[in-house]
Amino acid sequence: MPEKTLAERRARLKESALGRLFLRALSLLYGFGVALRNAGYSLRLLSSKRLPVRTVCIGNLTVGGTGKTTAVLMAAQALCERQIKTAILSRGYRRGKETGEVLALLDSSDPAWDEVGDEPWMMHRLLKGRDVPILVAADRYKAGLAAVKYYAPQVVLLDDGFQHRRLRRDADIVLVSAVDPFGGGSLLPFGNLREPLSALGRATLAVITHADRADAARLELIRAALSRACPGLAIAEAVHRPDCVLDLKSDARHAVSCLKGRSLTCLSGLGDPQSFEESLRRAGARLGQVWRFPDHHPYTLQDLRSIENLRGQDPIVTTLKDLPRLPAQWREVLSGEVLALAIKMEITSGLKDWETALFGDHVRHRPA
Repeated sequence: MPEKTLAERRARLKESALGRLFLRALSLLYGFGVALRNAGYSLRLLSSKRLPVRTVCIGNLTVGGTGKTTAVLMAAQALCERQIKTAILSRGYRRGKETGEVLALLDSSDPAWDEVGDEPWMMHRLLKGRDVPILVAADRYKAGLAAVKYYAPQVVLLDDGFQHRRLRRDADIVLVSAVDPFGGGSLLPFGNLREPLSALGRATLAVITHADRADAARLELIRAALSRACPGLAIAEAVHRPDCVLDLKSDARHAVSCLKGRSLTCLSGLGDPQSFEESLRRAGARLGQVWRFPDHHPYTLQDLRSIENLRGQDPIVTTLKDLPRLPAQWREVLSGEVLALAIKMEITSGLKDWETALFGDHVRHRPA
């Protein structure tokens, strides 16, 4: 059975007064460390370095669930459509052994996911053919220098780097989920906030994602809270929509309508599995079984055997982010259809602010 997620373990601790006290104490310690580090950068006791090209960060204040990877993909695709040479810098969360070297994912490369991380792997697959190198390293400045030296981008996208202050940027785009915009109002580990809301003072633009999952009154409350935290901050809204369905055994691509009326077994290891599951329901599917694993979970053959033994005849549907984390022998274990739902992000309000933050001086330069 799936191991407990961080949220489930935290909920269990919160059931007792002692557990809540323990989590609050850890949050205080964490907050002190965050404040000390930010003060170091603000007072220039800690140094940050700038790349010689426009650098745009797409990050968040909370842990998971904001749709960051789809936002980076949308940004890269928009830059490519403007014929602006682009590179992506990524940490490569939960990849294998880190050597300190910069790993480059190019159109011609086909790395294993555990060498580069599941999110860079997914972006690489979806951007193939667009000539967008993805450079993976813990030291994003070092990765950025390699990008500039070997690939000459005009814009560098920093994936999930809002807290990575060692690399300066020209714009910070911060994603805030309409479902849980402020991480329960508490810092980790009691809540999901990586930093207090005052950190929005560093942001160029806030994007409220999953805006279609909140009513107008709730969206207005979120906008008001963002404006209080950072008066004058530009605010946009975005939604995540199903793009297509991929048959992982045949590589066939189908319209999302193929899911309508079908009973499915849902499999995911995401920061916000509810968003994925809701997308399937909105496509008209019935979820016969729902299997949730922790974010970035590396699936085992035993995981898949458990699902196979209990799912009956329903097709399995997962995400492209989950695909690389399936074991190499998954085809031998999972019978029948195995599908992946591809998701895209769309700006529904504040498009001009998004373009200004993303393109900068390139905003006026459209292809002929």
